[in-house]
Amino acid sequence: QVQLVESGGGLVQAGGSLRLSCAASGSIFSINAMGWYRQAPGKQREFVATITDGSRTNYADSVKGRFTISRDNAKNTVNLQMNSVKPEDTGVYYCFTVVGSTRPYNVWGQGTQVTVSS
Repeated sequence: QVQLVESGGGLVQAGGSLRLSCAASGSIFSINAMGWYRQAPGKQREFVATITDGSRTNYADSVKGRFTISRDNAKNTVNLQMNSVKPEDTGVYYCFTVVGSTRPYNVWGQGTQVTVSS
């Protein structure tokens, strides 16, 4: 079993910065890619960024150039540095990881609220 715990959410003004962290525990040897999704009020959950165990990254177009995902394999953490935030970045941010190789599946964190004020 893998468990994920997010931290770092909060209230930030537009144009500011925020850093989210996600710590994995449990059967961490089975972790592959890690990343973030977000869900705004009344909207579906959407992809934000992902990073492979080889540190290859991928970003949603809406956050490219503003957000940076990073990973510390020694600490089993994934971070999301959010710069130049906009009100439309508001939502609950969920950390996820892909576990296993033969039949991979996703594990989700409980989410952390990010609110960007204009």
